[in-house]
Amino acid sequence: MEKVNKRLKHIFLALICAIFLSSSAQAISLISDEETEVFLHQTVAPIFKASETSFNPRKIYIVNDKSLNAFVTDGNNMFVTVGTLVAADTQNEISGILAHETGHIQGGHILRHKLKAQEIQRVALASMLLGGAAGIAAGRADISIAAILGSQGTAINSMLSYQVSEERSADEAAVKLLKKINQSPSGMLNFMKKIQKQNTIQGIEETSYFRTHPVTSERIAFLEKATSDSHAPKYGNQEKEFSRIKAKIYAYIEKPEQTFIKYPPSDTSIEAKYARTIAYFKDNKIENALISIENLIHEEPDNPYFYELKGQMLLETGKIKPAVAIYRQALDIRPNSALFKLNLAQAMLENSPDYKEQQQIIDLLNQFLIYNPQSEAWILLSRAYGLQQNSAGYNYAAAEYNFLNQDLHLAKKQAEQALKSNPTSSLRINLDDFILRIDEKEKEKQQQPFNRRY
Repeated sequence: MEKVNKRLKHIFLALICAIFLSSSAQAISLISDEETEVFLHQTVAPIFKASETSFNPRKIYIVNDKSLNAFVTDGNNMFVTVGTLVAADTQNEISGILAHETGHIQGGHILRHKLKAQEIQRVALASMLLGGAAGIAAGRADISIAAILGSQGTAINSMLSYQVSEERSADEAAVKLLKKINQSPSGMLNFMKKIQKQNTIQGIEETSYFRTHPVTSERIAFLEKATSDSHAPKYGNQEKEFSRIKAKIYAYIEKPEQTFIKYPPSDTSIEAKYARTIAYFKDNKIENALISIENLIHEEPDNPYFYELKGQMLLETGKIKPAVAIYRQALDIRPNSALFKLNLAQAMLENSPDYKEQQQIIDLLNQFLIYNPQSEAWILLSRAYGLQQNSAGYNYAAAEYNFLNQDLHLAKKQAEQALKSNPTSSLRINLDDFILRIDEKEKEKQQQPFNRRY
């Protein structure tokens, strides 16, 4: 019995840890695609304006996940999965999805959700401690486990009930926002029906315990009424652009044979040609891919994303010098594109750059990192400084890269080495600030869940 009690204590402590850590952010895989990002920015900007929410295009992210999902986090960060973009039929559907997520921001649901989670954790933990301790004292493992599971079930139901009300509120807010920008809620309705169909196919039960959203039929009824009352357009003003983005993403995430089925040679639309070009490249049919992208560029010589795709093809097949030239053409068309600057810098790094080119690479990377400081581009910048034998710049950029990858010890060591390497006055200021950031992060990591007070 004593061995059982000891084993139970370990299980009990593990469950307590699980509750404390349940709200931690899970790692997600993001992708960068300027064409899609620009489309999302242009779609959501009027919605944010209607909600009187400050708009920051850097805070909209594309998640490499085929599921139907979109969500917001602290700091008004908005995430949309590639599965959602591919599943939507119109820009109007995307507008509805983004309006719903904006409704969460407008309603302050993120902060309220965190406060509610803390409240539920306190109640659940107290119940677990009382029930679990009683079972252990009585020498009854079954009593303790029942108490633990029961308290967790109560906590989960409480949180789900709270989420249901938030989703209803976000739906209502979205309909109002769409009305303000003269867009029909029909897109929201269509997409909700897709979710309902997917749930039915996958056998998801819509009981009060398992769902994290209101019963889909209830949401559909609300949106059907809102759609019937609306006389706004059911299509956005960028449906052509959206059809291309859908085709592009589909070709990247699916196998080439699936792309050729969905976009057969008989389909002569630009989006179909775009998808087949990517499928050829993925299928290692490089000659076909290059012929196809050349035809697209001939049809639309001012489309920077076709040049970007050709540059990627050339770079990945070892044709470095032509890739640099093509990336320059893309950047000439969109001179403010942060991602095109990154592409060009990366290609130039592989082309044995001279000192003047090295400085151009450093300038391009620094411009990109202003736009996206949380980027692996730091390691490219470190390489560029290394080519110039700039020890201070080399170590600072490498330190930022290692900080990004949570290696605080190495990051601090490299930052201190940069300080010893005669940095410029501006870089010294950056280094002083950077070391403070490392110290703050180290303090955060030292704080353990059981040191928190609830």
